[in-house]
Amino acid sequence: MKKTLSRRIVVVGAGGHAKVVIELLQVSGTWDIVGLVDPSPAGDAVLGVPVLGGDEVLPDVLAGGVSSAVIALGGNRLRERLGRRAQALGFDLPAIVHPSALVSPSSRLGAGVVVMARAVVGTEAFISDLAIVNTGAVLDHDNFVGIAGHVAPGCALAGNVSVGDRTLVGVGSAVRPQVRIGADVVVGAGSAVVADVPNGAMIGGVPARPLRKKESA
Repeated sequence: MKKTLSRRIVVVGAGGHAKVVIELLQVSGTWDIVGLVDPSPAGDAVLGVPVLGGDEVLPDVLAGGVSSAVIALGGNRLRERLGRRAQALGFDLPAIVHPSALVSPSSRLGAGVVVMARAVVGTEAFISDLAIVNTGAVLDHDNFVGIAGHVAPGCALAGNVSVGDRTLVGVGSAVRPQVRIGADVVVGAGSAVVADVPNGAMIGGVPARPLRKKESA
């Protein structure tokens, strides 16, 4: 049987989230990591993978024949910005899925999506570009996660939940069916979201309530 050749990929980021992405890529058996790109790394390598330099090296990496990248940054806005920059340079941003994750064949994963270990992406769910479905998160049928959204470890989203662009659903949170969470929202860890949430809100608790007042005009 012919062995499948690994594809070369560069990892953008060299922090804690990058460590998890590195191990995901290694365990997948599909990817050969050529190095990491980070303007202010803590060291010369992460888990044995060398840091190639800052963002300025990306054109040279692409010119060297590495056409795939993964944006391994936890900050949603930063991940979106650098992901779009990498695409503009000409990089492909493949969806990266841990072998232990369960992803429905009828679901759709956008460019640069990362699905971590033991996560579940249900029937006809749609995960937009550069979103993260983190370790052990469960997204039931017909969920939607917007661009650069992040569903953190251990979350449970029931059917027909919508999560807006750049929104963070914090660790261990639960969301009831049909709930719409807006863009740029922060849902505090361990929350129970039982009603729709407007754009830009910060909520938390059981049931989840606003954690700050909006500034008056």
